[in-house]
Amino acid sequence: MLKMSSLLIAVLFPLVMVALTSLPVSAAATSPYAQWQYGPPADPNYFPIAVWLQGPQNAAKFKAAGINLYIGLWQGPTEEQLTTLKAAGMPVICEQNAVGLAHKTDKTIVGWMHGDEPDNAQAITDPATGKQGWGGPVPPPKIVAEYEQMRASDPTRPIMLNLGQGVSNDQWIGRGTGARPDDYLTYVKGCDIVSYDVYPVAGLPNGENSLWYVPKGVDRLTQWTGGKKIIWNCIEASRIDNEKAMVSPTQIRAEVWMSLIHGSTGLIYFVHQFKPQFNEHALLDDPILLPAVTALNQQVHDLAPVLNSPTIKDGATVKSSSPDVPIDAMVKNYNGATYVFSVGMHNGPARGSFQVPGVGNTATAEVLGEGRTILLHNGQFDDDFQPYAVHLYRIK
Repeated sequence: MLKMSSLLIAVLFPLVMVALTSLPVSAAATSPYAQWQYGPPADPNYFPIAVWLQGPQNAAKFKAAGINLYIGLWQGPTEEQLTTLKAAGMPVICEQNAVGLAHKTDKTIVGWMHGDEPDNAQAITDPATGKQGWGGPVPPPKIVAEYEQMRASDPTRPIMLNLGQGVSNDQWIGRGTGARPDDYLTYVKGCDIVSYDVYPVAGLPNGENSLWYVPKGVDRLTQWTGGKKIIWNCIEASRIDNEKAMVSPTQIRAEVWMSLIHGSTGLIYFVHQFKPQFNEHALLDDPILLPAVTALNQQVHDLAPVLNSPTIKDGATVKSSSPDVPIDAMVKNYNGATYVFSVGMHNGPARGSFQVPGVGNTATAEVLGEGRTILLHNGQFDDDFQPYAVHLYRIK
């Protein structure tokens, strides 16, 4: 009997392994959200596209724009806010207050969050004069302690931490006194999902030429966490407080795909406008940005199962014709097709030369959303990139 079992194993094991390796690569992917009973959906077709700190009364409008998650509730959560979001079918990540904890079995809440940007200078009051001022950042060990406390109160949901632009901008002076670069190595231990925000067009000098700050921060979060945390990031989608510069649809699209190509697995739009007048939901009132962002979100949702599948390391190489305009790319294999997602990283034109090993000698690349195809020869093809262009290829 032992010999027969050994024989069966010897015969069947290779067949089983062949069957397993024949499955689509995406079938082996496990959602990072599956570990939480009340966390975000573990469906491979789900990709989180959130909006920051918006009124629940606008949830249906944001949902129509492709937003599937709220993050933050002003002075909440309150019972009224949660009721409104539940009616709209809009889940939320919010602070863990008494009202929130009373809703532990409510699937409307899919995560908890720290206070925003603890790595930035915090407001303080001089006890002697009563004057308002700024101190240093929240001490990193305090964030870790608060994380442990929140997790003890409810281990069924992930805990999110959003950091400020100091993640990618080394010249940022807004971190206050006593801040150190290595603080971030401790901050990232205080969460399950770590995000950060930098808004190049609205907030950086020479902003239209600084979009690369966005993926730089994603790369740093990946490095600091050792790839062991879920990484999201914020995208500017309004003028914020810049009366002279306004992010364009092309720049938003570039920031989104730079983020995704560098490893972000969730997007958070910042849509507030503070100048020339305050508008909490400025994106919803913008006749140019709103349709562009809606179409962009739809494309990301359509590609969600591809984006959620494993990235193929060294799945392609790309050379740019311009040393000043690198072209970055990410490769996925899904349902028998090879996907190459690419973006021009700097504000200039270039021609990219792609080499994709393992595809047929006469394969064809469909350029998604552009109504054109490119023939490959021995796995190689070229394409032109206008400034900040995004090209998404599906090769069969």
